[in-house]
Amino acid sequence: MISTSESELVQVKRMAKPKRGRSTAAIDDHVGARIRERRIMLGLTQQQLAEMIGVTYQQAHKYERGINRVSAGRLFEIARALSAPISYFYEGVGQAGPKQITPHQRMLLEIARNFAEIRNEKHQEAVSQLARALSAR
Repeated sequence: MISTSESELVQVKRMAKPKRGRSTAAIDDHVGARIRERRIMLGLTQQQLAEMIGVTYQQAHKYERGINRVSAGRLFEIARALSAPISYFYEGVGQAGPKQITPHQRMLLEIARNFAEIRNEKHQEAVSQLARALSAR
C-alpha cells in the first residue's frame, strides 16, 4: 500500500512538466541565440531589450540562453522591439551545427555597438564621414 507521502509524490510527478525533446531544446537555443545576435547588432543591452518588451533583464537573459521558452506573443513583442520579422529568429534552424561567427563579423558587430553608444550626433557624423573616406577606393 502506498503511503500518503508516496501517493503525493506520484501525483506531483504526473503533474510535472514533461521534459523537452532534444530537437525542441535545440530550436529554443537557436531562437535565443538569434535574439541575442539581433540585440547586439542593434547595440542594445539586455536591460534595454527587457524594458522594451516588459520583462526583467534576467528573463531576457534566460530567453537568449534558451533556458526559458519564448511564447508566441513574447516573440512577437521581441520581433517588434528588434525591428525584425518573426521568421528572422528561425532562419538556419535545422542546419548542421550552429553558425560560427567569424572574427570579421565580430568586429563589425562591435563597431555597430560602439557607434550606437556615441551620444553626440556630431561625433557620430564625424565617425561616419571617416568610415566613408577610408572605404573610398
